Amino acid sequence: MSDFNYSLPLPRRAERLPATIAERTRRVYDALAAVYPVSTMLFHSKAHKCALRESGISDGMRILEVATGSGEMFRRLVKANPSGTTYGLDLSPNMASKTQKQVRADFPDADAHCQAVDVRHMPFRDDSFDAVMCCFLLELLSTDDVRLTIREFHRVLRRGGALSVVLIGQSHPIFNQLYKVCGALAPAFWGRQIEQQVPDLLSANSLHIEKDRMLTQGFYPSRVLVARK
Repeated sequence: MSDFNYSLPLPRRAERLPATIAERTRRVYDALAAVYPVSTMLFHSKAHKCALRESGISDGMRILEVATGSGEMFRRLVKANPSGTTYGLDLSPNMASKTQKQVRADFPDADAHCQAVDVRHMPFRDDSFDAVMCCFLLELLSTDDVRLTIREFHRVLRRGGALSVVLIGQSHPIFNQLYKVCGALAPAFWGRQIEQQVPDLLSANSLHIEKDRMLTQGFYPSRVLVARK
């Protein structure tokens, strides 16, 4: 049985997403839910494998993935955690629904639950999870919302728990220029690169970085950070 705690009161401003990039992003990713797995396969799968390997996740844990997207990483987590409990959240209802259906088909006996939730105010009690995973989300949020989301990561992690974050890398100048152009044309889809800012934001929330990996898939750079509470 799912223990999404919808009885927890949310701040008044969380009752509706503000008319910002977050709302536009939800609409964009809802529309792209059917085709987004192609992007994941081409650009993200190598980083997903690295993040899972470095995360220290093992069977029997309570695991949360924030921003499941097409569900590629979520399925990896469920497979690695067959006797544990795995939760997934995504801003896009279509993405969350698609991921839930796929996991139900692939792992019918798994204790796995995926819902559409505003991750800045997650419906879980403090210290709920042994591990939190977040891939390619923070780039899509405003600076204030990045801070709120990282604060939520810290809140729901148990003491000693690990947060794994996958970010779009900033190690290739040509890629950075191309990404800046794409971000200006379609900010709700591409967002902007913030990889170099995130370590300080994690540290400011008492999340101590233990692992830091850079990798490239094709021309697409990623950075994997593992931090512990």
